[in-house]
Amino acid sequence: VQLQASGGGLVQAGGSLRLSCAASGFRFDDYVIGWFRQAPGKEREEVSCIDPSDGSTYYGDSVKGRFTISRDKAKVYLQMNSLKPEDTAVYYCAAAITLGIKVSVLEYDYWGQGTLVTVSS
Repeated sequence: VQLQASGGGLVQAGGSLRLSCAASGFRFDDYVIGWFRQAPGKEREEVSCIDPSDGSTYYGDSVKGRFTISRDKAKVYLQMNSLKPEDTAVYYCAAAITLGIKVSVLEYDYWGQGTLVTVSS
């Protein structure tokens, strides 16, 4: 099982980015996929996740109304709008074998390498 996050970059405050998470070695439909971020000196924080069984989603309070998670057969996406400097972090995608919304790092089984998002003020 391998996961790869991509799409990060440098953007001005108020701008948008779309992150992608691609997987190999397993079917996306069988796993909950989550997005996390980690800023320097801070703990890894769950941003969003999506459950393939019913399409239900979760968003952290800090991104509600600005970020949208979606998926197709090949990838999971995180559309990030109205970006703020405090959104600056390395963003990771992760997969959980058991279905249901996950709200903790400990509930995920596989992790990909991150992609850096930098939001300038």
